[in-house]
Amino acid sequence: MHIHNLSLQNSILNTFISEIRNIEIQKDRMRFRRNIERIGEVLGYEMSKTLNYGSANIKTPLGKAYISLPKNGIVLCSILRAGIPLHNGLLNYFDAADNAFISAYRHHEHNPERIEIIVEYLACPSLEGKTLVLADPMLATGHSMLNTFEALKPYGAPKEIHLVSVIGAQDGVDFVKNNFSENVHLWIAAIDKTLNSYSYIVPGLGDAGDLAFGEKLQQ
Repeated sequence: MHIHNLSLQNSILNTFISEIRNIEIQKDRMRFRRNIERIGEVLGYEMSKTLNYGSANIKTPLGKAYISLPKNGIVLCSILRAGIPLHNGLLNYFDAADNAFISAYRHHEHNPERIEIIVEYLACPSLEGKTLVLADPMLATGHSMLNTFEALKPYGAPKEIHLVSVIGAQDGVDFVKNNFSENVHLWIAAIDKTLNSYSYIVPGLGDAGDLAFGEKLQQ
């Protein structure tokens, strides 16, 4: 797997990451969502450098301009609900992309330290020969990414696969590295060292879905 950890080089991305982590700033839900969206834009921009390009002839009022434009047929797939702001950030840059949405949530049963990833809702176009961009802001254990990918397999074989996350735990990064093929790309803004007993990333930022949209009753 090709791992692109953007935190290895200082950039304005540091500011957005610092704000979504900050326990005081993250109380502003709109600002939290916008920062996740902006991180998605940065990750999408970096990812765009690896796409396939073809020459185009553009007519301007004063002549002709030649420019290389991306040729990939992109499908953006986000894991609900935390993935919505990240999805919007990617869609801001790939506005002609097709879109897929899937629900994958943690089910703790009666033991909060034992989780199961449940996949229910799925809306997906054909993935055959497409560039699949699978977005989940928090890459904790990595099981949500893998379960989602398995659920998408009946919809066709993508030509390329890109995983996009905001913050990941090293365990989750290692898990997807070991369970996806070597030509898959992972684009991530920061990698933290550990998971706690509830499989939350430490230091992380908390529950991205709750911070973006409010606390839920379901556990």
